[in-house]
Amino acid sequence: MSVFLTAIIKSKTGQSAAMKELLLELVAGSKSEAACLQYDLHQSTETPEVFIFHEEWASQEGLDLHNHQPHIQEFVQNSADIIDGTAVIYKTERVG
Repeated sequence: MSVFLTAIIKSKTGQSAAMKELLLELVAGSKSEAACLQYDLHQSTETPEVFIFHEEWASQEGLDLHNHQPHIQEFVQNSADIIDGTAVIYKTERVG
């Protein structure tokens, strides 16, 4: 059964380009995972510091494995100085 996530990440003011670069690296690594069915990155057109992921994972086990991948750990480390707060993650279900 698929697992759907929406994740919202905000960069500090003036750091949106640097954050975008890190997030695009995260996209490349995540899309190569076997359990990844969708991993789309969006950037707000009104507030460029806001990035939104729409994700679909084949299973909870695949998502759990994703969270321990080196590219996730690298993102956490490399974004520490430019992220504004912590990522907000919503686990959802498709209703329509």
